[in-house]
Amino acid sequence: MSVEHVDTLIIGGGQAGLAMSEHLRAEGVPHLVLERHRIAERWRSERWESLVANGPAWHDRYSSKTFDHIDPDGFAPASMIVDYLEEHARQIEAPVRCGVEVTRVTRKADGSGFDVETSQGAISARSVVAATGPFQRPLIPTVVPETAGLMQLHSAQYRNPAQLPQGNVLVIGAGSSGVQIADELQRAGKQVYLSVGPHDRPPRRYRGKDFVWWLGALGLWNAEACEPAMEHVTIAVSGAHGGHTVDFRALAEQGITLLGRAEQFADGVMHFAPDLARSIAGGDANYLSMLDAADAYIAREGLDFPEEPDARLMRPDPACVQHPLEQLDLAAAGITTILWATGYGLDFGWLQVDSFDDKGRPVHQRGVSPVPGLYFLGLAWLSRRASPFIWGVWHDAKYLAGQIAASR
Repeated sequence: MSVEHVDTLIIGGGQAGLAMSEHLRAEGVPHLVLERHRIAERWRSERWESLVANGPAWHDRYSSKTFDHIDPDGFAPASMIVDYLEEHARQIEAPVRCGVEVTRVTRKADGSGFDVETSQGAISARSVVAATGPFQRPLIPTVVPETAGLMQLHSAQYRNPAQLPQGNVLVIGAGSSGVQIADELQRAGKQVYLSVGPHDRPPRRYRGKDFVWWLGALGLWNAEACEPAMEHVTIAVSGAHGGHTVDFRALAEQGITLLGRAEQFADGVMHFAPDLARSIAGGDANYLSMLDAADAYIAREGLDFPEEPDARLMRPDPACVQHPLEQLDLAAAGITTILWATGYGLDFGWLQVDSFDDKGRPVHQRGVSPVPGLYFLGLAWLSRRASPFIWGVWHDAKYLAGQIAASR
């Protein structure tokens, strides 16, 4: 059987893999990108139809390419992000091979590189970059059995309200995905129950600047992980409807019933932790702390930014927060669907090298594995807070490309 030889193999043709290709090309490093489906597949088939970016177009992009046909302060829909990444691949002449699944990667016995098994044959690579991103394996807790007679789906499987059966919906998880989907379902006429856990809740805009601008000005994008495997904090933020600050009290006012963290299910009843008010208060504290930090920055720098005293006003707690339900009979509540917006886990079963801890998380330093020639890209907190985002992964890729070039 013939074996294809490449210098550097990039596994994954999404935002991380394309950023890596751009910088390897600039360094003159020969490489190949393998994508098991299509470029930016997760933006195509694992996102809901109305999804828009959570950051404005001037920010959520590569440093080397702007978005066309959208106001820089607007929020790009998923289809535009796909077009953007495809066009970028063409512009940099990225050597992407689609429809090729990597099934196994092992290190050569002599340590000179890696043997790679794919759906289209064997490859020998001097270096390998795992650029499969942070959204690999949708996580659905094993709380509600399949025999419960409910539709259960992950946010990665949700497309639009018409996909769901008649009846009410329980959305579990109140990060960006859970909040936006709950809002969409409620606007479509569904009665929605939303389970809320601990979260950060930044202002969408404050004193004339988007919160992503404030994260940069305050140095928070460059916050470094305490350790490479540090978890990404749940953030409730939205670019939907032109972008707005997520306000759980406002969601309750429009008809969504807020609940605490889902704990257990028995005999048709879901039980919730008595922590809803605490989670809401924690989000408020995060929100106000950013306003305080922004105000201090403006004063320190002597900036003439508009005042915004109303930003500190809070709606009163709705009844569902003052007197939260700690259990809910799903049938009696008319709930026929549970939508799990509970995040993702990593899945590196195909990467059979000794570069993982006892929990299956990659061991690395800024994406550089202790296994010579192996690199990781696109993971949360790879080097800093910005790492899993389009513009952040671009900078991480530049660093890794330099490391790969130097190793040659």
